[in-house]
Amino acid sequence: MTNEVVLGIDLGTSSVKVLALFQNGKFHTHAEPLTLIHPQNGYNEQRPEDWVTQTFKAIRSTLMNHKISGDAVKAISFSGQMHGLVALGKDQQVLRNAILWNDTRSAAEVQEIQSGMGQAYIDITGNRAVEGYVLPKLLWLQKHEPMIWNQIDKVLLPKDYLRLRMTGSLGTDYSDATGTGYLDIGSGKWSRAVLEHFGISLDWMPRLMEAGEIVGGLTQAAADASGLLTDTLVAVGGADNAMGAIGAGVVEEDQLMSSIGTSGVMLHPEKKLRLKYNGSLQLERHAIKSRFYSMGVTLAAGNSLSWFRDTFSRGKSFEDIAHDAATSSIGAHGVLFAPYLSGERTPYFDPHVRGGFMGISNDTSFNDFARAVLEGIVFSLNDVLNLYRQFEVLPSEIIAIGGGAKNTFWAQMQADVFDLPLKVPVVDEGPGYGAAIIASVAGNWFSDVDSAINELVKYDVKYTPIAGNRDAYEDVYKEYRQFYRRLA
Repeated sequence: MTNEVVLGIDLGTSSVKVLALFQNGKFHTHAEPLTLIHPQNGYNEQRPEDWVTQTFKAIRSTLMNHKISGDAVKAISFSGQMHGLVALGKDQQVLRNAILWNDTRSAAEVQEIQSGMGQAYIDITGNRAVEGYVLPKLLWLQKHEPMIWNQIDKVLLPKDYLRLRMTGSLGTDYSDATGTGYLDIGSGKWSRAVLEHFGISLDWMPRLMEAGEIVGGLTQAAADASGLLTDTLVAVGGADNAMGAIGAGVVEEDQLMSSIGTSGVMLHPEKKLRLKYNGSLQLERHAIKSRFYSMGVTLAAGNSLSWFRDTFSRGKSFEDIAHDAATSSIGAHGVLFAPYLSGERTPYFDPHVRGGFMGISNDTSFNDFARAVLEGIVFSLNDVLNLYRQFEVLPSEIIAIGGGAKNTFWAQMQADVFDLPLKVPVVDEGPGYGAAIIASVAGNWFSDVDSAINELVKYDVKYTPIAGNRDAYEDVYKEYRQFYRRLA
């Protein structure tokens, strides 16, 4: 076949997106929305069945809209939202809604982990416990939903449940497994010490695999529902941040990735395991074999912009809001915004803090508010960058993906605030493109991931810091740094 197709399936928080990549480099995408469930403040859940139905719908639409035959699809792989808890019973039935990465109900359980294991926990996992991880969610279930707890047979992550439904294969990859909070990051095995300490069965844990490992083909039911063939090759896939880095070509240690999606991420490739961060930055195994990455996460980046639009300007597009913000000035005429809508992770690890505006006057305009929101999101990422600098991680460039890369004004703001040149990939499809790259290796288009990245990832836009802007933003950022203390 002269122009085979591979699919990258990106199971996100707000949507599931399918990216169809052709051998000639062309691609098409199609997304289907997902519904968030908020049983109460700080709770964030989804129905795993929705992931399945919307994925099949997205695949069918992709094939139909772009006249792709099912037999043209050589391989598929996955990118998935991290940290979500999917609890399965004996017959692989879902026992309750999935508890997501941005759920903060387990603050007490995080304290229990910290007091129960202390530094030993960080030494084993490479991380400090946070509400997003699976481990504190499991402990919350043990306390608050014992009937569910007593029925658990397996614990999966979101993309792995989707792949189970498509292939019948149970398992997870190392990049997603690190985000559970109970993987021994050095050995690459589930940590008996952590699991036994908290009374969790090792038998609940799925088999660990590399992101590019082929688990087989599709079940007949999945083939019928998606329009694909049963002999379509299926690779395991990886965590969305790992896949975002692959899709953006962020593989060298002098690079740093800035990603603004629902959350905000600063990610640094690590070719060797270094435990120097001592839990202040997250340390993860990569979706590329024998590699690692570290990252700092801000919980409400793009989510802050969505909240602002939906609350104050429902009729405007994000581009409209960015245009409005650009008509204000650096510092938004004294208005500051803290994007802590659902607590904050890096650098504060504070699930209780909430966001706010400061410096409002009778002269404050809508455009000032809009600019303050965009600046606050970038300042929160700058907190992470400055933390990296404290550890002598000194990148020479930023690779930007997500919403912050798609708008010229916002991208230039990042370059100015970070005081680093910023590049945007030609194909800015983030994790979905990374999943497609993994699928292209599974389909034998390339010998390894590095070869695929060299061929498929290019850059055509570069932003250089503007000296005057950088100095002005630095003054505003100093004021922003005091804001957390007033809110905490």
